[in-house]
Amino acid sequence: MRCYRHCVTSRKRHAKIVESLRSTGVASVRELAENLQVSESTIRRDLTLLDRNGELLRTYGGAALPRGSAEAAETEAEREIPLDVVMSRHQVLKDAIAEEAVKLVEDDSVIVLDIGTTPLAIARRLRGRPVTVITSSLPVLDVLRDDDAVRLVMLGGVLRRNYQSLVGSLTEQALRQVSADLLFLSCTGVRPNGHVVDNMAVEAPLKQAMIETAGKVVLVAAETKFPGTGSLRVCSLSDLDVLITTSGADPNTLQLCREADGKVILA
Repeated sequence: MRCYRHCVTSRKRHAKIVESLRSTGVASVRELAENLQVSESTIRRDLTLLDRNGELLRTYGGAALPRGSAEAAETEAEREIPLDVVMSRHQVLKDAIAEEAVKLVEDDSVIVLDIGTTPLAIARRLRGRPVTVITSSLPVLDVLRDDDAVRLVMLGGVLRRNYQSLVGSLTEQALRQVSADLLFLSCTGVRPNGHVVDNMAVEAPLKQAMIETAGKVVLVAAETKFPGTGSLRVCSLSDLDVLITTSGADPNTLQLCREADGKVILA
């Protein structure tokens, strides 16, 4: 009888995990453990089994929908915006943030640059600096590839052509080998409750892995990202050391960051 009850409970929990991923696209072990009120070790065992059965994709620190699933394909197709379109938006704000960001960079430091147009603006301002830059962004590669002062490290992975970045399990495995001084993190939204979110299931786990690598996490997000878009939680404001934004950002959200001991810089 005890075994039967255990099996029923496990099946119900597995169903709830899969249901959660269908609504959010990605989830961390911690979030699932809190939502289902079980230990993180239990969730890890569940995710390993569900991954083996093909019901989800095990990622660094959590799980996502299988990349070939109908739900994942629908989510990505609806939310993907080509990089060249994003590049044309709000460039003045991005440049102002980048100017403040490079002031935090010390010579000979190791920096992880996330994908996105604001980290790309930061990369342009790192030319000629004696630093190590780690990234999965091909536009960052193009900016720094011929700069002898910068030591450039490219993370491996599967090419995501529309956004010119490398993603997937190879990227996550490479990040596990990284130890960095500073991460410049991008996002698609900062919610009023303090959740930093993204709208791409393939990117959220990579951003979470990047956070694990860095001694200091700096979110670069213009005022247009408050609240922005996205339903996939990357982290909370309490996980940040610094938030660099512009003067039109929501003041209540900025106060949440300060209350979580984060430094706020207005560009």
